[in-house]
Amino acid sequence: MVIGAGTAGLVCAAGAAGLGAKVVLIERHLMGGDCLNVGCVPSKAVIRAARVAAAVRDSSEFGVEVPDGVRIDFGQAMERMRRLRASIAPHDSVERFKDMGIDVFIGEGRFVDTHTVEVAGERLSFKKAVIATGARAAAPPIDGLDTVDYLTNETVF
Repeated sequence: MVIGAGTAGLVCAAGAAGLGAKVVLIERHLMGGDCLNVGCVPSKAVIRAARVAAAVRDSSEFGVEVPDGVRIDFGQAMERMRRLRASIAPHDSVERFKDMGIDVFIGEGRFVDTHTVEVAGERLSFKKAVIATGARAAAPPIDGLDTVDYLTNETVF
């Protein structure tokens, strides 16, 4: 049993299934976890757009002349990020993991005892479990932060 379908959980589930284990994969929210949905993939896509804008802005240092000013269309940069994320998503999909013979459950898993997890009203028994639930963004203890709207990786993407 693997709880969490982020990078670590997906690799663990696929590896165990590849070795012949009967695998149950439980994901509370989105397959692919933070990396695909609100972390590595979207942040790198937006960072790449920023680097391209900086390269254009600084192009004269390299003898490349472009019209003055760089116009950034943030909406278009975010649309590119969504396309990239969508192109990767099938590799982390429920369908792909079911095709590997893995039973996938979407819902919050809760340990009932040392060999049982309940998810979506169903009790599942296991011999061994991997908990690969990752981490969440935490707000630092900054005075006044709770009085303003701030962004985290989850709210940006």
